[in-house]
Amino acid sequence: MKAAIWHQAKDIRVEEVSLKPHKETEVVVRVAWAGICGSDLHEYLEGPIFIPVDHKDSLTGGQAPLALGHEFSGVVQAIGNKVTKFQVGDHVSINPTLTYGKSSDNIDIYDGYNFIGLGCDGGLAELVNVPEANLYHLPNDFSLKLAATIEPTAVAVQAIKEGALRFGQTVAIFGAGPIGVLIAAAAKAAGATKIIAVDLSITRLKKALELGATDIINPAESDPLEQINQLVPGGVDVSFEVAGVQPTFEQAISATRPRGKMVIVAIYGHPIQFNPMQLTNTGVQLTTTIAYSREAFKQTVALVSQKQINTAPVITKEISLTNIVDEGFKALTTDKSQAKILIKLSGE
Repeated sequence: MKAAIWHQAKDIRVEEVSLKPHKETEVVVRVAWAGICGSDLHEYLEGPIFIPVDHKDSLTGGQAPLALGHEFSGVVQAIGNKVTKFQVGDHVSINPTLTYGKSSDNIDIYDGYNFIGLGCDGGLAELVNVPEANLYHLPNDFSLKLAATIEPTAVAVQAIKEGALRFGQTVAIFGAGPIGVLIAAAAKAAGATKIIAVDLSITRLKKALELGATDIINPAESDPLEQINQLVPGGVDVSFEVAGVQPTFEQAISATRPRGKMVIVAIYGHPIQFNPMQLTNTGVQLTTTIAYSREAFKQTVALVSQKQINTAPVITKEISLTNIVDEGFKALTTDKSQAKILIKLSGE
């Protein structure tokens, strides 16, 4: 089978590989569609970050070189002899988060985690082995193309939960990449009345409006903090930092009302510095999120498959696996008009 194999930074190759034998508790998924995540892009540009290179990952047993891809959907092709909840032909969404499972079912990622497609072989391949516990049934009449957007949407849904957003509250999102615009969509579904997106790309800002933002701000044209204060005097209830750079980190805190919440969603490629007094002087509560709970993923499957969150506008391009480097990874580094690039595998 063909797969996009990560060897090192700037070295991803589409190769012919053999699928490892699946375990008795695993399902073989024939991948229909897969997305390129910001985490994949970080691994391409400056990895390894999550990918184990000089050792086997203690949780997954995986080690580079490995197949990337943790945003994918597909159809069950084979099942292990201890699989009880899935049958050949089922349409499935995949929660790629793997944990030790020591904590509760809903909040278990912080007892140690890695991801299918980062810690072991993933879904940028024609076939992939997935533990039964990481699969969710999809209606057979629901688009598997849209189902490939469930995983990044779950990141956005978890961010909304971490911010404890309530109906009628206000939001500022710093960074209108794929996760940023999906946070706008999730905030709209959660009942936010003001959803302000901040980004330097007018194309991305327009995409944020399409997915749910009520207002957009380009820092190249005006001071974002002044603009936010005009829109929401006193600051927003919840801010989301999705850009992963120091200026937006500081702006997100400053844009938040006293005792409001600021949620870090971005993956930071490099350390930043900030003065904790910026928080102390206003009582802004700082929290972070990585991935999602099982409960949040299950809820996102329902929200997307029942079309309560419309993720279709986040898809900006469809490409073949063969062209994933030039038309996928390289395009995402140079073309800010791109949000979610999907790779067509079986295309079902």
